[in-house]
Amino acid sequence: MKYRRLNEGELKDLEQDFVRFLASNQITASDWEKYKEEGGEKVNGLIELFSDQVFDKVFDKLEYLEFKTINDIKTFHCQKDKIVMMGLFVEGHAQIDFSKNQGAEDIMQAVKTSGAAVKIYTAEKTYKGDRNQELFKMMENGCLISKDGALYKTLFSLKGQ
Repeated sequence: MKYRRLNEGELKDLEQDFVRFLASNQITASDWEKYKEEGGEKVNGLIELFSDQVFDKVFDKLEYLEFKTINDIKTFHCQKDKIVMMGLFVEGHAQIDFSKNQGAEDIMQAVKTSGAAVKIYTAEKTYKGDRNQELFKMMENGCLISKDGALYKTLFSLKGQ
């Protein structure tokens, strides 16, 4: 198994996709019921294979990740060959909490009105191994998917200023 097994809730949400997966592997509904009754490795193996395929599809399309703490934001642009990080750090004590679920505009407004000293930083690296495996590890360590990359793009645009 490359990643982790999808939990029951995730499998429930992907039920139609799982049915299509079984059909593409020539497993009928009656075959699946029989496998479940017998229990064991066949059922687990199919769920694990399906889980890996789901994660691979997600990571193949994934472009941006974010990791937020109270005074630090790290945003990542996950390109094919490398990952570029843009960060924003609040120095000293400020009444800003980046860990709250806020959009790019709200975060930048909070920074402007706080008067806090901020530092924008950047780094990049090539993937050490399999791209999807690295992205999975980042998510397991707390990174969240950013659908539009708005915060990364905002920080990137401020980098040159």
